[in-house]
Amino acid sequence: MIMAVFVAFFLFIGLGFDYFYLNFNPSAPPQYEMNSDGYYEARSRHIGGKIPFGTIIALLVGLGMSANSMVNGPRMVLRSTMARRAVSSSDKELQFLHVVAEMSTASGLPAPAAYVVPDPDLNAFATGTNPSNSVIAVTEGLLATLNREELQGVVAHEMSHIRNYDMRLMTVTAALMGAIALLSDFAGRSTRYGGRGSSSALSSRGSSRKGGGLGMIIFFVVWIVLVILAPLISRMLAMAVSRQREFLADASAAELTRNPLSLISALEKIRRAVMPTSAINNGIAHMCIADPRGSLIEEKLGFTADLLATHPPMEKRILALKVMAYQAARARG
Repeated sequence: MIMAVFVAFFLFIGLGFDYFYLNFNPSAPPQYEMNSDGYYEARSRHIGGKIPFGTIIALLVGLGMSANSMVNGPRMVLRSTMARRAVSSSDKELQFLHVVAEMSTASGLPAPAAYVVPDPDLNAFATGTNPSNSVIAVTEGLLATLNREELQGVVAHEMSHIRNYDMRLMTVTAALMGAIALLSDFAGRSTRYGGRGSSSALSSRGSSRKGGGLGMIIFFVVWIVLVILAPLISRMLAMAVSRQREFLADASAAELTRNPLSLISALEKIRRAVMPTSAINNGIAHMCIADPRGSLIEEKLGFTADLLATHPPMEKRILALKVMAYQAARARG
């Protein structure tokens, strides 16, 4: 459903560009003008008269970005964060490698590659398109701050994203958000610098039929608004998906470790570290275990928080894990 929405974005932006900039109108009758010999001949139509070049290009860009994200997405994400391979010569990183191996055994999946992000903040993320090429990356600050049990809870959380194939959706979504932003920016610039084409298209269609002209004006207004808001709307879609998958990953992590308290303790430490993770940009914020912007909006509830937060409130996540720990304790008792 999310991929279908992104494809609809591409098609709508491209179709609007065709209509208002390339004068795409396959049903328009040919127009005639008198030539130098005194004969009427069909006027040469504007480029794109009967072929929706903008829509085709937008769709090809979307498909190309999707294919590229499936092939090179994990590498692009790691490169953007300057992450490096974890090494066994460091005690903390060796412990990280052992924990990753343990959680891969517990989940029944191949061991993902372990990477370290050079940043003092506490954060982690998973990327990849399938379990065989998956990656778990943690920050240096997380390795330095968490004990072994807490690190196990975080790695189990990221392993759950891999097992649930969340990391594939998030990696592709990050690439599609970038493509939406590029197309939106291109369409906006074309509209600003090519305003005559769009105004002439509206005037010519408005003069032909009042009803059709009004419909085109409404379509133009909706298109302009979408061009402006498309990057924000696509980011909100990614955030909505991320918020729902975080709860599932927390629950799955508790299932893998059989110890919800370890992830509770880790999340409480991550919650107290409100400094931003500067090595992680906003384009992959929805892939992290906590908001890398250091924003406190996650601590709020309500409509605004639901729209702007990349993750559910940490308080709600911790409370859900505490309920699981209480139920597990009662079952053992």
